[in-house]
Amino acid sequence: MRAALEEARASLATSDVPIGAVVLDADGSVIGSGRNRREADADPTGHAEVVALRQAAAGRGEWRLGGCTLVVTLEPCTMCAGAIVLARVDRLVFGAFDDKAGAVGSLWDVVRDRRLNHRPEVVSGVLAGESTALLLEFFGAHRDPRG
Repeated sequence: MRAALEEARASLATSDVPIGAVVLDADGSVIGSGRNRREADADPTGHAEVVALRQAAAGRGEWRLGGCTLVVTLEPCTMCAGAIVLARVDRLVFGAFDDKAGAVGSLWDVVRDRRLNHRPEVVSGVLAGESTALLLEFFGAHRDPRG
């Protein structure tokens, strides 16, 4: 999670929401990393999870990421939860819950939907306080002080 938090902090340079992700192989080595790049790349799919999954798949030379763990600072949205399922990631670890858009228990629970052909193990709340603090700091600086 510390590596994902470092990715999140790096996204601040591009005015992107500070969310970071890393993909670990079965040995615990980082094989993909990403940070939000929606603003930097003008890409609506430029979420940290998607960036990290793409890098890991490219490095492996295949789209199936069985045996891998995705670690992300914020609960994935529906798009990212779907990508996690489709990539066959074995484990998802995330920090803060996202009450507004979370798709791993908050609003929806895409990754544990029994109708799907793959369901990763989920570990939530890892360093949630640090992840939340980074987001609160970012959004606090971007709010209009006039309300």
